[in-house]
Amino acid sequence: MPVMEVPSTMRAVVIEGDKAVVKTGVQVPGLAGNTALIKVKAVASNPTDWKHIFWQIGPQGSILGCDVAGEIVSLGPEADGRWAIGDKVCAMVHGASVKYPENGAFAEYAKVDLAICLKLKDLEYATADSSGVVPHGKVSTWEAAASIPVCLLTASNVLMNQLGNKLEWEPKNPQHPHSVLVWGGATVTGQFFIQLAKRTNAYANIVVVASKKHESMLKGFGADEIFDYHDEDVLAQITKKYPDLYHILDAVATPSTFGQVYACAPTDKPVTLVELISFSENDIPPAERKSNVSINLTMMYLVSGESIPFGTVTFPADPKVRTSVIEFLEFIQPRIESGEIHHPAVKISKGLDTIPSLMEDIKTGRNSGFKLVASL
Repeated sequence: MPVMEVPSTMRAVVIEGDKAVVKTGVQVPGLAGNTALIKVKAVASNPTDWKHIFWQIGPQGSILGCDVAGEIVSLGPEADGRWAIGDKVCAMVHGASVKYPENGAFAEYAKVDLAICLKLKDLEYATADSSGVVPHGKVSTWEAAASIPVCLLTASNVLMNQLGNKLEWEPKNPQHPHSVLVWGGATVTGQFFIQLAKRTNAYANIVVVASKKHESMLKGFGADEIFDYHDEDVLAQITKKYPDLYHILDAVATPSTFGQVYACAPTDKPVTLVELISFSENDIPPAERKSNVSINLTMMYLVSGESIPFGTVTFPADPKVRTSVIEFLEFIQPRIESGEIHHPAVKISKGLDTIPSLMEDIKTGRNSGFKLVASL
């Protein structure tokens, strides 16, 4: 395929003051190493996007956005031979990063790390219903592809790296004889975690907390039992029936849910509790702390293989995260193409100009049951 013409500047959503704004004349990122430049076809927003502004993590002028799908238009000098101009891919990038502020998903062009891309076939733009929503299902559209990288990789990192499960598809016996608790099963990370845990037969039981309105979908993904977080006695219900929740994922990650999942941890054996935000034992009242509970944070930006400056701290490089993600993507790609792993429901808007409002909708919780996506 001939080289595609690429402009020197583009439109992008950047941090300006305490807001996300659409700017013109932004430099198209350059390429180095095993990377590619893609013409962006669709992007998805995540809580981390608005948090990079609110917590002043992202530099002024940096390009926002982490979930992206598009077509390769240029290859870096060390791109491996598996990739070609015209390939359709989805990937996670670290938008609004301190090290690489010139690159992010929310732009007309984005630089992607080919080692952590998914190559997909026959992607088209989606046809949504009158509300703009496309239900969960096989990844066959640009919008569906954009909805998966961040949360799929987060779920896989939790399941494999932090909770010690193996990449085995439908083994006969459970990898762990105990149960796992997923608080926030209807979040996109929760949905992917449930699907992966079921398909890898990771646990004796997948116990999920979510609104009952999502029960049919979550049981279809592999949840064994749903508890409704609206119930006043939900903690008592869970701990009475499942005293063996030695692995716990808080996929909602608020101070309230952290306290609730911590309360579900048994005291008779070691418990691993995984958080998506930096909560710690210090956030639990002293009288309620349990010496057997280990609290782990998952930091997916470490997939770059580099150290990550993040607010007031710098996370040291962790090569294991990158290695495991590369292995996972090779393992999961045929299962995504076959439709065995579903993308979440997506609600679609059109164009870069809609992205600041998508970010605000996520910040204020107006995205229950679907992922907010913009097609370009």
